[in-house]
Amino acid sequence: MTVIAIFGATGRTGRRVLTRALAAGFDVRALVRDPAKLATTSPALTVIRGDVLDLSAVDQTVAGSDSVLSLFGQVKGSPPTLQAEGTQLIVDAMGRHDVKRIVTLSGGGLSAPLDRPGPSDRIIRFLLKTLSGHVLADAEQHLRVLKASRLEWTVVRGPRLTEKPGTVTYRVGWVGVDASTQISRDDLADFILTQVKDRTFIGQMPFISA
Repeated sequence: MTVIAIFGATGRTGRRVLTRALAAGFDVRALVRDPAKLATTSPALTVIRGDVLDLSAVDQTVAGSDSVLSLFGQVKGSPPTLQAEGTQLIVDAMGRHDVKRIVTLSGGGLSAPLDRPGPSDRIIRFLLKTLSGHVLADAEQHLRVLKASRLEWTVVRGPRLTEKPGTVTYRVGWVGVDASTQISRDDLADFILTQVKDRTFIGQMPFISA
């Protein structure tokens, strides 16, 4: 039985991934700050209470897992380097427990070598740097942490996320290449879960859109 460690399972995308993982028959270990925010219960779900910056809680969550889905991000009041620091703790724990596969979530503002951004993409990135520069800088640093590791990592990126029902169809491309400007959280969650076993995008940053 494959065991998945999920960080960010109470977020709007994370909770969708959690539901799908349990429905697909995975065992899940989820680190959450407030277990009351989990709307899902299952014998296959182990809940660890704590924070992604808590070394002990992160280590406990990773222990016994086969893959890691890191879906947490900055919210109001978060430390400016939350994603980078949390990712470093997760990577370190994976090394201690010999876990190789990690999938993380980021936005299209994070650049990839195969991107071909058009004028609108450049405007969006400029606005991100201007209005949320610390968030983008944190995402870039989390990527450096992954690249410095010896893990089988994939960074899943998306455009504007919507609450629309999923269509179970989406495009997997790059910014400006076979891409649109939005995707439903349902469809994004579907793709993220496929990456537990799919090795196509190891060391890459696919852009998922409707």
